[in-house]
Amino acid sequence: MFRDAIADYIRAQAKPPDKFSHQPRLYRLATELAEDQPFDDDVLYAAAWLHDLGVFVGHRPEDLAALAAWDNVAYAAKAAPPLLQQFGFPPQKIPAVVEVIRTHQPSAKPTSYEGVLLRDADILEQLGAIGILRTVSKIGRDSRYVRFADALRLLQRNAEQLPGQLQLPSARRLAEPRLDLLNAFLAAAAAEAAETEF
Repeated sequence: MFRDAIADYIRAQAKPPDKFSHQPRLYRLATELAEDQPFDDDVLYAAAWLHDLGVFVGHRPEDLAALAAWDNVAYAAKAAPPLLQQFGFPPQKIPAVVEVIRTHQPSAKPTSYEGVLLRDADILEQLGAIGILRTVSKIGRDSRYVRFADALRLLQRNAEQLPGQLQLPSARRLAEPRLDLLNAFLAAAAAEAAETEF
């Protein structure tokens, strides 16, 4: 079954290992957002599991200058078709998977319902407790996050900009408690720091 093959591949490739948990969580969240609306589950599953392939160590550049210019979405969109063929995925659905991967970031405009589901789910993953965990885990091991302040700036930007980019009413409802938690965390961090440097 291609689903097991995709999951096994991502489990083996996800480096650092905490990068793995995002895929099953994202797929579950995206299906939840659909509520009772029909969607192509094969396309959504494959895109959710393969969309971040380009952020894994071993797939992205090691050189910091090259990494700064790296387009992980383009990498995943290019890598997905041969992988899906290898895993026995329905070939006629591969272009749809690539399109969902291509349009999954907040700045993109999805062209399919599956794309909207994945994009909104990925935005939700950047809010709330999960968003905090995913961001602070990068401190000290990602060149963009050297200090706590770097992570806090990103979390603040997420809180301010991402909720307004959600398209689905179901996603906006789920965002409310996540955003409350994120804002409470940011306020607590600022209060505890008492204007000292992070």
